Amino acid sequence: MKRYDVVVIGGGVSGTIAAIAAARNGAKTLLVEQYGFLGGSLTNMGVGPMMTFHAGAKQVINGIPQEVVDNLIKYGGSPGHVLDTTGFVSTVTPFNAEVMKYVLQKMVIESSAEILYHSFLINVELDGANIKVVYIANKSGIEAIEADVFIDATGDADLAAKCGIDYILGRPEDNLTQPMTMNVRIGNVNIDEVKKYIEGNPREFTMVDIEKIKTSKRLMVNGFYSLLKEARINREINFERDMVLFFETDIPGEVIVNMTRVQRLNGTNINDLTKGEIYGREQAFEVYNFMKKYIPGFQKAYLISTGPQIGVRETRKIIGEYVLTAKDLITSKHFNDCIAIGGYPIDIHSPDGDKTIYMNLENGSIYEIPFRSLYSKKINNLLVSGRCISSTHEANAAVRVSPIAMATGQAAGTAAYVAVKNGKKVCDIDIKELRSILLDQKAYI
Repeated sequence: MKRYDVVVIGGGVSGTIAAIAAARNGAKTLLVEQYGFLGGSLTNMGVGPMMTFHAGAKQVINGIPQEVVDNLIKYGGSPGHVLDTTGFVSTVTPFNAEVMKYVLQKMVIESSAEILYHSFLINVELDGANIKVVYIANKSGIEAIEADVFIDATGDADLAAKCGIDYILGRPEDNLTQPMTMNVRIGNVNIDEVKKYIEGNPREFTMVDIEKIKTSKRLMVNGFYSLLKEARINREINFERDMVLFFETDIPGEVIVNMTRVQRLNGTNINDLTKGEIYGREQAFEVYNFMKKYIPGFQKAYLISTGPQIGVRETRKIIGEYVLTAKDLITSKHFNDCIAIGGYPIDIHSPDGDKTIYMNLENGSIYEIPFRSLYSKKINNLLVSGRCISSTHEANAAVRVSPIAMATGQAAGTAAYVAVKNGKKVCDIDIKELRSILLDQKAYI
């Protein structure tokens, strides 16, 4: 039976950075990933850009996440942080998904962590309040793996749920989650023509900062309200949506359209997930045809890809030692055990309607994420990172995004190392020691 100091389940950006952090600090670490590449939603769901590393003008996500960006730039896979022209956040970070796969894998290997691709968590064996063994299925069969500390970076709290940790699914009144989205990547867009239309029709773009459009290296747009309304009346768009939303990628003239909305399905139920893929792809082709017909600058555009799989915004969030709330974010509540900072606003895509609810922060406002939101005292040797951290439906709509998931990943990986080194339960580690290491490794807390 294989044994490690730290085992991370899930190789999205949060789990990948957790593994890097644990291994760099000296823990023998294994990263288990169900695909043949790392990156999670950024590489297997067509999500982009990353938003946001900043709160106003101040960068609040640093450390290993910024190293990822630096390496993306180094290998020609990102222009870096650029102005957000939607008026929603201050910056976004476009990237090339193929370069992202390479960069993340390279950083894990250089950290001395091991990777186990094409492997899926299927079960867990407990010894009282401790995880004794996790069982992983892959082409070789079923493997049993032991570790001192485990990190659940599955996004869906799969390991935590198998351990019997309580969780919140979606919003508490009806368990409906934010909708799934099948992203659509389109090339050969005439960006100058899009900009010209925006400048001539400002009422169609109430949030867009038209001045930033003139200086930003990439175009990000939400609007085209009347054109979308017309298409819905004509039944050319047959799902609930109130605006067109797209982001220019690292490649000029290529955009990711984040617009489809698959509702009332549970991303942890395989039948619902299958329906989501089917409905999402049908909607994606509606979007592509709509963009070609209605949106200026898209007449000669072509379809590059969908997905590859549907994007899941929300499923389980553990009920940890502390449940982060919207009030905590809006009031910038201070926590003595802060391990990450965020600046992304509360962004709720309606679980059952066409609206998107924004709870914007004051420009430059930040919020803190406490270490207590990364564990439950029910299990002594389990941490979570990424979008399944302990948070309400509303708060999760902010902290689910990739830069914040990266930051909680660095915190979880570092905390796992501290627990292993000192032979302690994750809930009993010295928070001052954890914060000191994070600060030494350039995390912003």
